[in-house]
Amino acid sequence: MLASCREIQSLDELREYVNETICEQEQFEVGAFTMSERIITRGGMPCGIYFCVHGPRQVKLSAIWETDRNTILFYGSAGERFHKTQLIDAPRLEEVEDLAA
Repeated sequence: MLASCREIQSLDELREYVNETICEQEQFEVGAFTMSERIITRGGMPCGIYFCVHGPRQVKLSAIWETDRNTILFYGSAGERFHKTQLIDAPRLEEVEDLAA
């Protein structure tokens, strides 16, 4: 499993990074497939975002941004973790709370 560090300033930049990383891993054209996302909550409070790229032939690849540890974990179609990114700087939690509202 690969690991890296990254500075991300906004939620849009986070989405772009997740989409590019997943597409690069699977050799997909960036932007060719839809990506959905869901807020992850713990005790009613947002604690992360689940991202899912819906590829060809119902292939689903995912990533989870854990705000507690400020990491993004990337998973392949079989559920194996293929990459971990430690965020040096990340979007503020308030941006996630705005989405949940």
